[in-house]
Amino acid sequence: MPNANEDNPSALNQVQRRAVSELLRVSPVADDLARRFQDAGFSLALVGGSVRDALLGRLGNDLDFTTDARPDDVLKIVRPWADSVWEVGIAFGTVGCQKAGYQIEVTTYRSEAYDRTSRKPEVSYGDCIEDDLVRRDFTVNAMAVALPEKEFVDPYGGLEDLAARVLRTPGTPEESFSDDPLRMMRAARFAAQLDFEVAPEVVAAMTAMAERIEIVSAERVRDEFNKLILSANPRRGLRLLVDSGIAGYVVPELPALRLESDEHHKHKDVYEHSLTVLEQAMDLEEGEPDLVLRLAALLHDIGKPRTRRFEQDGRVSFHHHEVVGAKLTKKRMTDLKYSNDMIKDVSLLVELHLRFHGYGTGEWTDSAVRRYVRDAGPQLERLHKLTRSDCTTRNKRKAGALSRAYDGLEERIAQLKEQEELDSIRPDLDGNQIMDILGIRPGPEIGKAYKFLLELRLENGPMEHDAAVAALKEWWAAQS
Repeated sequence: MPNANEDNPSALNQVQRRAVSELLRVSPVADDLARRFQDAGFSLALVGGSVRDALLGRLGNDLDFTTDARPDDVLKIVRPWADSVWEVGIAFGTVGCQKAGYQIEVTTYRSEAYDRTSRKPEVSYGDCIEDDLVRRDFTVNAMAVALPEKEFVDPYGGLEDLAARVLRTPGTPEESFSDDPLRMMRAARFAAQLDFEVAPEVVAAMTAMAERIEIVSAERVRDEFNKLILSANPRRGLRLLVDSGIAGYVVPELPALRLESDEHHKHKDVYEHSLTVLEQAMDLEEGEPDLVLRLAALLHDIGKPRTRRFEQDGRVSFHHHEVVGAKLTKKRMTDLKYSNDMIKDVSLLVELHLRFHGYGTGEWTDSAVRRYVRDAGPQLERLHKLTRSDCTTRNKRKAGALSRAYDGLEERIAQLKEQEELDSIRPDLDGNQIMDILGIRPGPEIGKAYKFLLELRLENGPMEHDAAVAALKEWWAAQS
């Protein structure tokens, strides 16, 4: 890799060492593929995020290449070579394949641009790698390594920006964001993922062009938002989305949390509180980042703006904000095309996040504990984490009391689980037994009887068979 920055040879030497070690690791696969393109009369280069990550010493097994070969020619080259091939992105010039454990994408030199009536990019192919790179989102993603020669291609100063940890666009930000408005969200995502600063002119363009994000499909917006939420520092990216105005078009409930307050009616900053809850929930994750938990933490208070009331004693109340918030969460996630299961899980957590505060001094009955477990269902562990994360008070005494109270609730849940099957609470008699005992055929009465027995089970815990039969007959006689 020749020197691309004579003014800062020490910085280049440092990134060169990292990049060389990374490239040596993938070289057997990359060089083999490059020689096949070369033999067919085409060029091939490692490009974009793969080069950026190699320079950062964090290149994974996903490799991105660019070429002057058209998609049909790419298919002819990779099919005899790859372990498997897929054509999902071929309409956009991308052929995917797998080889020796590497996930590979080969994209023809291209440009993407939107018009104001289309939600999909229009793709046109090019013949020059420099023209391909100028159309990429940021300079740190507009670098390439030509293969198999290992020639470093950096016409737009990406290496210098990488060393400075700053996001700039190869051309003007306005041109870049006009080509693909989703790049505005990508700037926020990279700021969160890589801990980079976003150049002032880029932020200015994001702010001026925020409305253009509406032309992008909901699915692409959702996927980019998920990547931001799952990053190491989502607060940084979310702040940029809110401050630039983009969040107002993507998740308007988030900037709405910045509630105004006055000297007579004070309450904590709900926006800052929500970001802190998100970070505290992240601290409780075990293993991989948990998208359901993070979304619930971020959105748990979005019902507050609609439920805020100023009381006569100077306090501010948000009665039933958890119920309103669950409805708003469901609508927003539906609009962003999340799966039904994820919408259900996140909305449930938002709805239940205040339930623990009825626990008070630990005087819940066993029945209340059973209902807490039953209502949370498979989301109980996430509810534990969300509830603990929702304590952002600086009052150590109050925080300690809340933590101890929740410890007590978890202990009671564990004790009840030892005594009875809390994870799958059901009546002591099933539908067939109900019909046999009452001598009735299938119909709505079975559902009513089942519901009665379930309430009895929640209230009293497991019952002996004879006691359950007696209770069912007594209930049935009262119905008659």
